[in-house]
Amino acid sequence: MARFLIGRGLRFLALLFVISLLCFILMQAAPYDVVDAIASPDKPREVYEQLREEYGLNDALPAQYFRWVGKLLRGDLGNSLLDHSSIRSDLRARLPATLSLMAPAYLTALVLSLVLGLWAALRQNGRIDRIIDGLCSVGLATPPFWLALIFIYLLGYRLKLFPLMGMYTIDGGRSALDFLRHLFMPCTVLTLGFLPELTRYVRANAIRQLNEDYCAVQRSLGARPRELLIRHVLPNVMVPVVTKVGMSLPMLVTGSVAVESMFGWPGIGPYFLRAVQNIDYPVVLALLLLSSVLVILGNMLADLLCCLIDRRIEVGGMEKEERP
Repeated sequence: MARFLIGRGLRFLALLFVISLLCFILMQAAPYDVVDAIASPDKPREVYEQLREEYGLNDALPAQYFRWVGKLLRGDLGNSLLDHSSIRSDLRARLPATLSLMAPAYLTALVLSLVLGLWAALRQNGRIDRIIDGLCSVGLATPPFWLALIFIYLLGYRLKLFPLMGMYTIDGGRSALDFLRHLFMPCTVLTLGFLPELTRYVRANAIRQLNEDYCAVQRSLGARPRELLIRHVLPNVMVPVVTKVGMSLPMLVTGSVAVESMFGWPGIGPYFLRAVQNIDYPVVLALLLLSSVLVILGNMLADLLCCLIDRRIEVGGMEKEERP
């Protein structure tokens, strides 16, 4: 375990260095810098040069890079070019809203995909399997923003069952019931968006396991289908599923840009969309760096969880040797 953690820690630092270098290169390749954003076009050239000297933009690129990395190590992600607010403070304020939306949506889709995927695999090529696979095809072909429009029009505008936008009702308090009413539509849209891909992923892995020799042996010993799925197939299916969940960790934090923006959810999605529209590259780079770090952490977390689920797997990725 110690060797695994040390090895992954060193790999994490190496990947983080490469990612930070790529982010810095993208920053330098931006069409304009912070001086162009804060200075008006009618300023004289001397003012531009003074500002560039103040912000250290005339220094050598290695000096600028290490100064930027030093700020990152202190937790300083920079400031937005639009309102000059701290990116770290903005993310801290918006991250809980995104997590409160993305986490329940993804967990609900994960549980439903396990049920539907295992059921479809057990009834492979049967009527149930064809129905589930057909619904997954429709779900994959349906854009989340179109589904969000349908929900907004039918449930919000026509039937007036749920609020159209926002996380809470303005001047309506911050009760749990009010939050759940605002959460229902965007959470359902995201759940339906995650569900088809996850269901097909579970189904494919379950069918692969059902075709293994150990399942044939269990059938010959009289194992019932439900017992075979729960006791033998499900633990083996959970290993690739956990890996996929680890890869989805950045998505749970960075959020869904389209759905959050359409429902007016005050998360990271609208914040990122505004930054892209206004070429606010410090915000874009901060979110890019955050997503990259989460991908690495998600892989490490997935490896550890796979070891807990399947004891035959060593943390180094090799199977344990059988002892006599």
